[in-house]
Amino acid sequence: NELAGGGIMDVGCYSVSAARLVAGAALGDDFAEPQQVVGVGHLAETGVDNIGIASVKFAGGIVAQLTTALSISPENGLKVFGTDGWLHVPNPWVADRAKAIDGKILVHKNGTIQEIDIPCPEPTYAIEIDAFTAAIRSGTGQAASPAMTWGDSLSQARTLDQWRASVGVVYKKETPEGYPTVTIDGSPLTAGSVIPKVKINGLDKPVSRLVLGCDNQRTFAGQAAICDAFFQAGGNTFDTAHVYGGGAQETFLGQWMKHRGVRDACAVIIKGAHTPHCNPQDISFQLKVSLKRMQIDTADIYMMHRDNLDRPVGEFIDVLNEHVQAGRIKVFGGSNWSIERVAAANEYAKKNGKQGFSVLSNNFSLARMVDAPWGGCVASSDDAGRAFLEETQTALLPWSSQAQGFFVDGRAAPDKQDDKQVARCWYSDENFERLKRAKELGAKFGVPAVQIALAYVLAQPFPVFALIGPRTPGELSSSLPGLKIKLTDEQVKWLDLRA
Repeated sequence: NELAGGGIMDVGCYSVSAARLVAGAALGDDFAEPQQVVGVGHLAETGVDNIGIASVKFAGGIVAQLTTALSISPENGLKVFGTDGWLHVPNPWVADRAKAIDGKILVHKNGTIQEIDIPCPEPTYAIEIDAFTAAIRSGTGQAASPAMTWGDSLSQARTLDQWRASVGVVYKKETPEGYPTVTIDGSPLTAGSVIPKVKINGLDKPVSRLVLGCDNQRTFAGQAAICDAFFQAGGNTFDTAHVYGGGAQETFLGQWMKHRGVRDACAVIIKGAHTPHCNPQDISFQLKVSLKRMQIDTADIYMMHRDNLDRPVGEFIDVLNEHVQAGRIKVFGGSNWSIERVAAANEYAKKNGKQGFSVLSNNFSLARMVDAPWGGCVASSDDAGRAFLEETQTALLPWSSQAQGFFVDGRAAPDKQDDKQVARCWYSDENFERLKRAKELGAKFGVPAVQIALAYVLAQPFPVFALIGPRTPGELSSSLPGLKIKLTDEQVKWLDLRA
């Protein structure tokens, strides 16, 4: 276990690679990314797998059955079944340091067997060394398909992790107790400065202009890796919620802060009171549960996840002030609250000598929301929303600040319906014109349109802290160039079709 052992990560990789290669060829691609991986297995006393079986589903109705083992010796073979027959590679894993081993494919069709011999002029490891050398000398640093490209390798790793998780293999170094003291690049964790920080009224620490949404990791190790990368880039603000992952996301974030000893340097956002639990009683109950999950005493920012129009705003102001007085939260606000309700809440607070909303977390992006992604969502990208935020200087923490990938190259087009939610929520003539202008301006800055979309959000005349949800350090890196782009007021208006 200490060496990340087990059959899946040792020899199971060959079965996975073969299945993804064959499925990719059938789909006309270099490789195929599984849509679903379901595994079962037998674990040794050390907690690693000595038998593993997986059922894998690909696009196009393609399915595969994989087997790997250390404690038994199943048949080594590759079989590919189609409507007209099947192929059999009786010895797919040929590897010899001393001599070349010829390959063989058996084609079963119409009751006959055709044998195809594959001559091999040199030992397999020599072929591997030549392929590696050619990749380095090509200047690309990666091999050409059907050898494994970088994208192929990353897909392979994701598939193996899914198989391993399904079987129940967890390495000690992936747990909070055994996680390394250094980051994944081997360096100690240090706070960076790429992501700038500014103050929000009522907080005693600055808040990073990018906020890491903690809502998509399945393991502590995954959360720790992305949190480390975010912190090293200068990010110190983390957003999570009582409902995310049944509490797992709050637990992971709390474990990471404790393991790294960085709680005091971080600004923690807790959201609660999601419909149908948007009431004063559930705010109190869920907040206490969230704090316990995260092993902290205070949330720097607390936000109600939704509004409840059946309850007077004063009820929410009263209960939130109680938690401020008790030291459980410092500042608070609402996510998906209309500006009318926010104004009413602040008016109540002012009349009664109480603390009002300091933050708002509605959608705000260059693309205007056509339809809400989820029930109860509210956007503030329109003229009225911008005017309110500018007048009050309320800090905005917008979700889907890049319109759920609408501005990513190749993601959106009028005739492209791959992502049904993106099409439903963001497709409009006006948004496609904004996309066109973002690409045009991006060409001048030498960046993709998605970086222009982020720069637009951060260039508003009121404080904005954009929520982002990268799943890997690589995805995080792709979001950072937008921080360097400084748009003029004229460019901001032109992007938003106001000029």
